[in-house]
Amino acid sequence: MARYTGPKSKIARRFRDPIFGPDKALDKRSYGPGQHGPAKRRGGKQSEYAIQLGEKQKAKYTYGILERQFSNLFKKASRMKGITGENLLQLCETRLDNTVYRLGIAPSRRAARQLVTHKHIVVNGEVVNIPSYTLRVGDVISVREKSKSLEAITSSLTASNKRYDWLDWDASQKSGKLLSVPSRDMIPENIKEQLIVELYSK
Repeated sequence: MARYTGPKSKIARRFRDPIFGPDKALDKRSYGPGQHGPAKRRGGKQSEYAIQLGEKQKAKYTYGILERQFSNLFKKASRMKGITGENLLQLCETRLDNTVYRLGIAPSRRAARQLVTHKHIVVNGEVVNIPSYTLRVGDVISVREKSKSLEAITSSLTASNKRYDWLDWDASQKSGKLLSVPSRDMIPENIKEQLIVELYSK
């Protein structure tokens, strides 16, 4: 399955959650897309499997991860110590593209992936162009020197006002550091990760 590049509002309305950020279309029409959207709002109860599958799809769309990548992340999470669902979200959060987005270098995860693949981002002084690259505590993520004046980056940083406890940001250097792996209560995404665990456990 290719990575979704269609209308974001349509997906957000499907899950009735602003998974790509604030969405006026979702505020106006909080029911599913399509001509039967309003009817579905009043429709019958979803099966347990459908609910679990929907939660997995929501997580994949939120972090922009393909099916095979997500499945591999789950396998890795299940082998780690601790709670599998929390491990899964932590692995999603410590991806390079997600961290570039969290630092405010890009306005969205999709834009962050583009910056990474176009070699505008360095990790510990070395260019890394793999969006799925897993960061470790202590890693330093910076904007490449010749890319610091890019309008896409400067405008994103100017508009960004969110900061996260597990990340440190040095505005003068356009550089951030992964201070720790975020605990579940730190991760703001509205994802019921236990449902994903139950789905994969069948």
